[in-house]
Amino acid sequence: MRAARAPKQPRRALHGVLLLNKPLGFTSNDALQKVKGLLRAEKGGHTGTLDPLATGLLPLCFGAATKFSQVSLDADKSYRATLKLGQQTSTGDGEGEVIAEHAVNVDAAAIAAACVRFTGPLSQVPPMHSALKHEGRALYDYARQGITVERAARQVTIHSIDIVQWQSPHLVIDVHCSKGTYIRTLAEDIGTALGCGAHLSALQRTACGPLRLADAISIEVLSALLEPEREARLLPPDVLLSTWPDLALPDDEAGRFLTGLRRRVHAADTPAVRVYRSGVPRDFLGTAHITGGELIADRLLSPLEVQALQQSPQQAVIA
Repeated sequence: MRAARAPKQPRRALHGVLLLNKPLGFTSNDALQKVKGLLRAEKGGHTGTLDPLATGLLPLCFGAATKFSQVSLDADKSYRATLKLGQQTSTGDGEGEVIAEHAVNVDAAAIAAACVRFTGPLSQVPPMHSALKHEGRALYDYARQGITVERAARQVTIHSIDIVQWQSPHLVIDVHCSKGTYIRTLAEDIGTALGCGAHLSALQRTACGPLRLADAISIEVLSALLEPEREARLLPPDVLLSTWPDLALPDDEAGRFLTGLRRRVHAADTPAVRVYRSGVPRDFLGTAHITGGELIADRLLSPLEVQALQQSPQQAVIA
């Protein structure tokens, strides 16, 4: 007789952010679903797609934190990219077939000049082998069928490119860029500028806004923890907003703010603030903007979410 299966544990409402070091070969959704299962979380989402061939920082939002995931989606990103010069592939990365090979006759000065050339505002055409959607389907679905879809160029900004290592034919660079930047396209463009071609052979995301890979956990380590230890890895929702200015309200004003009412405040106009109820520790209430001395709510936690976060050991936040 077959052994009876252990009953599935029920899902539960968890609120917070888990910094995951996404492994090679996982889609962002694969990683999310795995972590949701480990945490038994009811509601979760990731904050921007990482290709299966990319590794590194993938912030995952659960419960109330999903209300603020767009902040992480819009944030600047940092990557460590490895380029293989002298080879161009059909996909722009190591997964595709080699379609052209060239001798690599470049020196460090030429590489530095190419990196400077691609620093600043740029116009990029998204690659066909990307997760960008067209009529509800990812571009890479069309590419695998040999279909090319016309793509509009996007304006992005590459804030800096730092050369980490150059040992022909491999070039390792650190890139700090705006959202929507395709490092695969940057790798091909650098190869073209150097006259030898290139493709992206490895990619690791090292930062997303104020969040850093050094604080992330792998799926293997998370799996080995007991459930309370897994939950303890959750950071509070407002970690996504830690670079924003903050405003604290007394208890009575905080209650009215949570209902969506505008409040008069003695503060300068600002497009985005994180709002708290005064106290120790402070209760995170949501986000707002200030116009003409009025605090106007943008995204609010529910009273139940505020209460749940009060009971969480992850209530302490970056001030």
